[in-house]
Amino acid sequence: MKPQYRLKLFDFLSCLSDILDWISPLLNDHHKQVAMIAMRIADIMELPAAEQNEIVCAGILHDIGAISLAERMETLRFEYTTGQAHAEMGYHLINIFAPMSGAAELIRYHHVYWNNGEGSTYKGRPVPIGSRILQVADRVALLIDRKRPVLSQSEAIIERISGVAGHMLDPLVVEAFEKLAEMEYFWLDIVSPLINKQLEANVKLDTICMCQSELLSLASLIRRMIDFRSPFTATHSSGVSATAEHIAGLAGMNEYERFEMKVAGFLHDLGKLAIPAEILEKPGKLTDDEFNLMRGHTFYTYRVLEAIKDLAIINQFGSYHHERLDGSGYPFRLKQNQLPLGSRVMAVADVFTALTENRPYRKGMSNEQTLLILSKMAENGKLDHDIVELVKKHHEEINQVRIKAQEESRQEYRTFLENIG
Repeated sequence: MKPQYRLKLFDFLSCLSDILDWISPLLNDHHKQVAMIAMRIADIMELPAAEQNEIVCAGILHDIGAISLAERMETLRFEYTTGQAHAEMGYHLINIFAPMSGAAELIRYHHVYWNNGEGSTYKGRPVPIGSRILQVADRVALLIDRKRPVLSQSEAIIERISGVAGHMLDPLVVEAFEKLAEMEYFWLDIVSPLINKQLEANVKLDTICMCQSELLSLASLIRRMIDFRSPFTATHSSGVSATAEHIAGLAGMNEYERFEMKVAGFLHDLGKLAIPAEILEKPGKLTDDEFNLMRGHTFYTYRVLEAIKDLAIINQFGSYHHERLDGSGYPFRLKQNQLPLGSRVMAVADVFTALTENRPYRKGMSNEQTLLILSKMAENGKLDHDIVELVKKHHEEINQVRIKAQEESRQEYRTFLENIG
């Protein structure tokens, strides 16, 4: 059994950042711009390299808790006073993965106002210097007008930032920013199309070697990012994962393959981070544009996981769940002989789970209705006939596995909401 999975943390976070910003063209590279500004400020303040690395990690994901397009647009207001809610959500989303716990702490406080020193603590807890740096970096980034040359804006941005030192922002961090802002390269780096290369060249994030339990922890972190954006999706990935793992066992896949199916189930909808929550929660029929936006989510899943070579098989299992045996699926139009068994199992597990759980536009279907639809899809060459037959034969036990997993996830979601208030 494979003992370790290697993860190049920067590559993965960079791709995850891209997905978060694809939700709107107005947000393109916003997370990376904040990370770049924060990195430069941390460097000029001579913070240790380890702290700088954590600040960059936090910058790349700082708005992970802003779950809807409306909320992401709200973060672009300079005098943004309700940011603590999404900062707290971001903290609780990623704190469960040990290598990101330090960054999670910085994200938690990156919207605390300085208030003439009162903001050095929040609810009795110290606000790290990294959080105060992130807040300055975030405010600088959102002031940049993407339609104008950045050097034409620098003086006005410096004046605006300096004007809220002491009130909104930590004066020591603002002072460090003012020193940086005198140099043209600082501004040009922020808007450069090579920003990703600049970040990678200046930040030393180790390649992480994960055992199975650590990989499962990372996958669970991502599952929460995907599903906890809405009560309607809060348990979906857990249901798909448990269903796929169980069907895989019935189909003769070994213990190692079943583990990878479980992980793939957690990750299969990763690309939905690029889909506004308003679309995911829409109670009525999607427009053509909305539906086509939704169809891109498996492509985004594939491209992000593609950066992790050791997850190549898991990527296929998860990202191909909307491919169909007759080639009518998406996004790659793969056919039966191009789809591994795990991908065919995942496709059935996804349909089974989606049909049996409640959605914004309908109640979950009965077993009889679900099995009828699965049978028709198999007859029409969409789903693997043998796998569907397995589901029909064992549908009661499979459904109980799904229900148990989703109830556990529902309880986890309730606890999560309680934690963020």
